[in-house]
Amino acid sequence: MKTSSLWICGLLLIVLTEAHGLNYFPENFVVAKRNNADPVTLTCGTKTAGAVTWKFDGDVMEDVDNVRQDGQSLTVSEVDTPNLGEYSCWRGDQKLSSTYLLLEDAEDEKLDSFISCRATSYDCTFSCIWTRSGYTAVRLGLSHECREGLESCQWVNSNGKLLDGGFQFELPHSLSPYVEESTMLELTAEAISDLSILRRTMTFYLRDIVQPDSPQIVRCQEEEQGVNVTIDPPSSWSTPHSFFSLQHQIEYEFKDDGKIERSSSALIPKRISKLRVRSRDSLVPSAWSLWTPWKNVRTGKKNRCKYRNPVKSCCPDLPPGSLDHIKKRRKNKKGMKMLSGVRDFKKQDV
Repeated sequence: MKTSSLWICGLLLIVLTEAHGLNYFPENFVVAKRNNADPVTLTCGTKTAGAVTWKFDGDVMEDVDNVRQDGQSLTVSEVDTPNLGEYSCWRGDQKLSSTYLLLEDAEDEKLDSFISCRATSYDCTFSCIWTRSGYTAVRLGLSHECREGLESCQWVNSNGKLLDGGFQFELPHSLSPYVEESTMLELTAEAISDLSILRRTMTFYLRDIVQPDSPQIVRCQEEEQGVNVTIDPPSSWSTPHSFFSLQHQIEYEFKDDGKIERSSSALIPKRISKLRVRSRDSLVPSAWSLWTPWKNVRTGKKNRCKYRNPVKSCCPDLPPGSLDHIKKRRKNKKGMKMLSGVRDFKKQDV
């Protein structure tokens, strides 16, 4: 019975917390600084003649500690958790305006510790992921207006919430990809947790967050000196490719000893069993792309792939488990030959 009562009390506490929390950004809100004794003044957002009534979370305010009404304004002193929430201004049964009183978040970490941004090219958009859980609403802005909290800021809301509690965003920018980048981007984030709000700003160059998608292995051509690998940029990379060049890196495994090496040259040694590639901006030391999946390579006349073009020697990706299936077939075939030899020997003996 005691356990059941505790469970009910805990459930009610969760429900009440969610009821007073916010999962969106209200149109009007005021942020009180934490551990600041200065009072906060709220004003009725609509000009009206006569007396007005203030309500807190829908209830009329009567003799509330630390709250004083002066005409159409309301002053809240010693702001703390019990004072946080929605303050609405009424004239009779008509709601004139509403303002949320929020508290500055106590989080003191820098913004880049819980947000990561990436541009797959120098085109006009890049993506960001908010990785910190516990926040019910997050928005991003890309201008000094957002940093200063001005109404002219064009906020970008999340286009999806991640399973781990994070948020993802797609942000447009106006930087020209053909001009040397001299201006840093100013990214401001606002995040709400219960009735607290976090606001942080960080600056960076677009080139600092460029990470191409994985490139494409077009073909592998066996030549006298080695295997020549042809690589195309990813479809998402900026064009023309002659201007936005990429540096490629090839990783390959030798057949004989399984040793793995890397090369920045398109010409790699023969006698390799598989390879994969990755890319990055050739002019800026940007982050490498993810590796492509391993591709199996066959070289030599006996192992050459059966293509119309006889110089092609790099096979497409094999389906999962296909190598094990091939090995099993070869083993069974070898066993059948041995069995057939034994039968022939017995017949001769007879």
